[in-house]
Amino acid sequence: MPLKETPRDVPLRIRERLYLSVLWKFWLSHGLAFAWMLMSIIISIPWVKDLGELVTVPVAILLITGIAYIPGYLNAFMLVSLLFDKQPGFKTLHPAEPVSILIACWNEEKGIDSTLQQIAKQDYTGEIRIIVIDNNSTDLTALVAKQLGDELGLNIKVLFEKKPGKNFALNKALRYVETKYLITLDADTVLHTQAVRRLVARMESAPQEVCAVAGAVLVRNSRENWLARIQEWDYFLGIASIKRLQGLYQGTLVAQGAYSLYRTEVVKEVGGWPDAIGEDIVLTWSFLEKNYKVYFEPTAIAFTDVPTNFRHFVRQRSRWARGMIEALKQVKPWQQPRIFTRYLTGSNLVMPYLDFVYTFVWIPGLFLSLFGFYWIAGPQTLFVLPLALLTNYVLYRYQKGVFQELNLGIRKNRKGFFLYVLCYQMIMSPVSVWGYLQEVMRLRRVWK
Repeated sequence: MPLKETPRDVPLRIRERLYLSVLWKFWLSHGLAFAWMLMSIIISIPWVKDLGELVTVPVAILLITGIAYIPGYLNAFMLVSLLFDKQPGFKTLHPAEPVSILIACWNEEKGIDSTLQQIAKQDYTGEIRIIVIDNNSTDLTALVAKQLGDELGLNIKVLFEKKPGKNFALNKALRYVETKYLITLDADTVLHTQAVRRLVARMESAPQEVCAVAGAVLVRNSRENWLARIQEWDYFLGIASIKRLQGLYQGTLVAQGAYSLYRTEVVKEVGGWPDAIGEDIVLTWSFLEKNYKVYFEPTAIAFTDVPTNFRHFVRQRSRWARGMIEALKQVKPWQQPRIFTRYLTGSNLVMPYLDFVYTFVWIPGLFLSLFGFYWIAGPQTLFVLPLALLTNYVLYRYQKGVFQELNLGIRKNRKGFFLYVLCYQMIMSPVSVWGYLQEVMRLRRVWK
């Protein structure tokens, strides 16, 4: 005689029926995104006709595709995917596996102290070994790091690498790593007290084919000026949403060098960090090409100083765009073994096109609309705002939950949010275009 089903069993049975595999989430997200794009195409027919009278219909379609159709599709795919996302639980919250932290430095005499102090405050029960690599600094970085490390009772080793380049510094340290896991950390980045524990816990809870876990990097110096305020929202919502999307499909595209965990043997297997301006991007894509998976852990948080000088900001973000092109040249999307990573890396193929159209068509069109010429920007383009705001709202709810779990408060930054929503892309697209052109013209690499 079968056991009688109790009321408590019913919700469990319903959840089991509603369970969707990652593959189902992937295709359903694409289906709904395609429906959104189809609706956009139908609504935009008058726009295509009007613009076509000026530049011909084929050119109008090409421009509107870059302004509306593809961005709408990508944003809708992201929104639906985020709604499907449910971060898996930890199998253990208190791992004790020894871990090495690699900190590549160049003239970080003033900033390295707070980085080391936060490492000393970690609640991680396992052994933490620190390797600081002085990459030909002209200040007292190495001396300050060694003295402070000893004062804090840290297990610290200081190396010197004369050849400039973060990849050379990290590869030198790699020869000294004896632990199963290693973490890369920028010298201007400080860890939340639970950061190492949660990052290792995600790796220890993951399948064997996961070789890296990207941590969540947020802005520490957001009160310095308007540029830092905008970037606070970019890290909190924009970058976090992209990483959460990619993590859902087990293919985080950048285990960023600023703060990520790697399996040491896999880093050695792919030859360490490549000689590229986007060394962390190319390294991650090399993992994915070998059918490894890369996760993202939103509760493993570090705080970094972002550029407050516009010139430094342009240099950093153009370097990121250039790194993406380097990755596309070295690891082709169609060479990726899994459908998720083929799509995620392949999406980057259209980014230069979107940024060029946004820079040279949308921005001029926006200014023309101020004078009554609605050829490019007009009332119909306002339809994209609800989707963008809804995506930001969903991510805000996720991030709020993360902060509550870590007993953190979200800073009030309404002006920064307003500028982020309305103006940030107008800054980022031209900067990205400059990065693409640097790679095409093979200009000299500048890391800082």
